[in-house]
Formats: sequence, structure tokens, C-alpha cells
Amino acid sequence: MKKIALVTGANKGIGYGIAKYLGMSGWQVIIGARDAQRAEKVVTELKSAGIDVLGWVNIELRNLASLEQATQEIGEKYPELSLLVNNAGIPGDMSVDSQHTVLNDIQETLNVNFIGTFALTKALMPLLTQNTGRIVNVTVPSEISPYWHPLAYVASKAAQNAMMGVMAIEFQQAGTPLEIFSVHPGPTTTDLNGNMALPGFHDIDTVGRKMAELINDGQSHQGEFIELYPIVKES
Repeated sequence: MKKIALVTGANKGIGYGIAKYLGMSGWQVIIGARDAQRAEKVVTELKSAGIDVLGWVNIELRNLASLEQATQEIGEKYPELSLLVNNAGIPGDMSVDSQHTVLNDIQETLNVNFIGTFALTKALMPLLTQNTGRIVNVTVPSEISPYWHPLAYVASKAAQNAMMGVMAIEFQQAGTPLEIFSVHPGPTTTDLNGNMALPGFHDIDTVGRKMAELINDGQSHQGEFIELYPIVKES
């Protein structure tokens, strides 16, 4: 059976790294993106590196109607999909504390990072179940770090972690042949944090390689929250 993975937000950052190293380890990759020009550029880059990229799908997490169209397209074109990597998301306003966070920012960040992610996951669950698949969420700890705690982003990822935990229990109780777990890449230099590169930060290749190794390790990680590189105090 073919190994086909959909990585959302794979046109840049951590998603790009995950797609790259999954492809290098034998997966056929579908790029989930919302910008056609960036997506097509990444498809060309990855193909030139010898990676089997099947194509790209328009994934706009804030637009639930577009997710229905994307799910239908995936089911028709890639019926052997067995891995969904929920990586796409927005940062929210990381420059303010909770007292100065505006409600619209909370709402938009939750709509994209949680509601949109849940909608896509729910829509793809029948196909993934059919293929004894896996769902991997790229997230951060629900426990609050004293060193880094932007409210909108952390709240949206805590909701993702709750979704993962609930689904994992339900899959086990119902005997559903589907696995879900969450991974915290740790501090990584990406556009999401303004390409921050402090001590303890890792690059996209390092994180992408380690994520692919985890996904390919042959072990069950049902319901687990796995930290690749924990958040530590800034030096």
C-alpha cells in the first residue's frame, strides 16, 4: 500500500521541513497550503530534490466551506491517504500580554488553529480510518511556560491538545483503527515567530528530520504528547 501524507501549512516553515523529510523517507506527500504561488514553488522545489510530491490542495482553515471542497478533492484524488499532519496555523498577536489581547485576536486564532483544524480532521477521519491511518498535531504544551505564553496561540493549541486526548480515548474505546498524537517541536526559527533565533532554537531541517523519524519509528503513540525540544529559559 502506498504511504500518502497530507501536511498542512507545508509551503513554508516547520510544515515544509516535515513534508521534505517525510518525502525523503519514502512517503508520497500532498502539500496543504492557502497560497497557490507559494504552493507551486514548494512542489517544484521538493520534486527537484527527488521527493514524490503528488500535488497541493487548497487548505484555508478559516473557511469551513473550502475545507469541505478540499476534503472532497483529497478523497477523489488520494483515496489511500493514511497520514494527516495538522501543522498549519496562525500566531495571533504574540507581542501583547493577556490584559492587552483583543477579543477578535482570540477568536480568529481559535477559529483557525482549533475550529479549522478540528473541521479538517473530522472530515478526513472516515478516509483515514479506512486506511488505518494516523493524525499528528503540531502543537505546544497546555501547561503554561513562564518563559513564553502568548495567550491566543497557547489557548488555541491547548484546545488542539484536548481534541487529541478526547479522540485518542474514543478511538481506543470504540476499537477504531486510527491513531492520534501531538508533537511539540520546541523553539524553532520560522516566520511564525519573526524568524527568532535565540539560544536553544532549532532550524526547520532539524525539526523536520526529527518529526519524520518519530512518525516512522513503528511505535504506537496513541494519545501521547511528545516534546522534541522543550521550551527553556532564554539566555
